[in-house]
Amino acid sequence: MITIKVVNQSNHPLPEYATDFSAGLDLRANLNLPIVLKPLERTLVPTGLFIELPQGLEAQIRPRSGLAFKNGVTVLNSPGTIDADYRGEIKVLLVNLSNADFIINDGERVAQMVIAKHETIKWNAVQTLEETKRGAGGFGHTGTK
Repeated sequence: MITIKVVNQSNHPLPEYATDFSAGLDLRANLNLPIVLKPLERTLVPTGLFIELPQGLEAQIRPRSGLAFKNGVTVLNSPGTIDADYRGEIKVLLVNLSNADFIINDGERVAQMVIAKHETIKWNAVQTLEETKRGAGGFGHTGTK
């Protein structure tokens, strides 16, 4: 388990894991007034949370499946990435892909945050790459069945 420093300027408790095996912590909207998100509109939803991640970790902001399925509301830049050197407020970029208005209320769970390790790389510029059976086969190269 990793301990992460957090400043909570929201009106809500800190995010928690819903179950013992959950990967993501639900993020809540921290609003003075509800936001009406019209069809195909996008908005930044403040959370009131500020974190200090250790180097080598990132926070990924992902959609909540229920919000996406039931309401057509999802995280636009999914997954959003919060780097270890970012110290600003965590905000969630939501988009309404439905054809009905969606109201975001204070305290509503709008996204989930997953903390993940990542590697930093160094490039090795070469002229050729090792051959593989797949080669350059890309989208759909294995067929549909």
